Amino acid sequence: MNPAEALRLPVFWSAATIGLYGAVRLLDGGRPRWWTAPLLLTPALLLALALGLHAGYHDYIRGTRWIMLMLGPATVAFALPIYEQRALIRRHGKLLLIGAVMGSTCAILSSWGLAVLFGLSPQMRLSLLPRSITTPFAMHVSGQIGGNPDLTAVFVVLTGVCGGSLGQLILKWLPLRSSVARGALFGMGAHGVGVAKANQVGAEEGSMAGLMMVIAGLLNVLLAPLFINGMR
Repeated sequence: MNPAEALRLPVFWSAATIGLYGAVRLLDGGRPRWWTAPLLLTPALLLALALGLHAGYHDYIRGTRWIMLMLGPATVAFALPIYEQRALIRRHGKLLLIGAVMGSTCAILSSWGLAVLFGLSPQMRLSLLPRSITTPFAMHVSGQIGGNPDLTAVFVVLTGVCGGSLGQLILKWLPLRSSVARGALFGMGAHGVGVAKANQVGAEEGSMAGLMMVIAGLLNVLLAPLFINGMR
């Protein structure tokens, strides 16, 4: 088998993705920096590898589609910490719902406004619209409204990485003493990455972030198509 044929094997890109992610996790765990975040550095290294090997996007996605499919069960797994904090959630349910509605509305409007301002193509605008929700929901919404789900997944990762990093800075400047407020900030602003960051702050923060991420995802499934229909 020649090297070109080896690159087209699904196992190659699966192994490269998992191997590089594991290596970056070790690097980030030793002395974390913003640029060593696994969801930022791993895609950059994979892109460099693909360019160096002259591999195409379809070669990569054919070998890693199963990883994307695992995001659905991973999202469902957030139900466990949410269940454990159900009493806290019942006390603050209305506030969380209001925050999710406002956050989702701001995310959709800001995405659309910036896309129009920079003159992005119609499909690019639609792919950018659901960037502020977790990947399984975002890809579903993108397909519903006419965007490119794979491109949307890239926007989701960038939003998560930036939101997770900015969230840590915001907590240093804003006097958010409530675990509910801190968790909601991460869950709404950085979805899956935010949940991981919130769990580093505390168990309650992680549960709130997970709940906010799920609520925002469900709301966007409903709101994004309505917004697009209203714009047409």
